[in-house]
Amino acid sequence: MSVDPMTYEAQFFGFTPQTCMLRIYIAFQDYLFEVMQAVEQVILKKLEGLPDSDISPVQIRKCTENFLCFMKGCFDNLFSKMEQLFLHFILRIPPNILLPEDKCQEMHPCSEEELHLLQKEIEELQEKYKTELCAKQALLAELEEQKIVQAKLKETLTLFDELENVGRDHGTSDFRESLVSLVQNSRKLQNIRDSVEKESKRLKIS
Repeated sequence: MSVDPMTYEAQFFGFTPQTCMLRIYIAFQDYLFEVMQAVEQVILKKLEGLPDSDISPVQIRKCTENFLCFMKGCFDNLFSKMEQLFLHFILRIPPNILLPEDKCQEMHPCSEEELHLLQKEIEELQEKYKTELCAKQALLAELEEQKIVQAKLKETLTLFDELENVGRDHGTSDFRESLVSLVQNSRKLQNIRDSVEKESKRLKIS
C-alpha cells in the first residue's frame, strides 16, 4: 500500500485513497475465499458419487489451500499494479488544481513568514478570548453573590419595617431610635458587668 498520506485528496473525497484501495482489496480477497470454498464443496459432492476414488477430503482441502495461495499471489501482484494506477491517475488531484475552498489562497497568496505571523496572531487572540471568558465568568459569579446579598438585605429591611409597624402598634414612635437606644443600653450593661467581674476578682485576690 502507498505511504503517501494524500491529505489533499482526502480533503476532496472525504476519505483517504489508501483506505478506498484497502477496502477494495479486502472485498476482492473475501470474494476469492468464498469462491474457493464453494469450489471445494462442489468437488467434495462430486467425490461422493465416486466410491472407488482414492482422493480423500483431506487431500482436496490441501489442494484447495495450495491453489488459494497461488491465486492470492497472482491477485496481490495484479492488485499492486492496479493500486499504483488508481493512486497516481484516478484518485490523485493534479498539483496545478485547487479545490474551491482553497481558491482564496490563489487570490491572496502569503509567504511562510506571513503565515507564521497570522498563526501567532490567532494564538494571541485565542489567549485574549480565554482571558475575557474567565473575566466574564468571574463577573457573573460576583453578580450572583450580589443578588444573594441584595435578597438578604431586602429580607432584613422587610423585617425592620415589620418590627417598626409592631412598635407603632404598641406605642413606640420610632423603632430605629428605640433600637439605637437598646444597643446603647446593652453596651452600658456590658460595661457594668465587666466592671463588676473585675471588682469581684480583685476582692477575691485581696
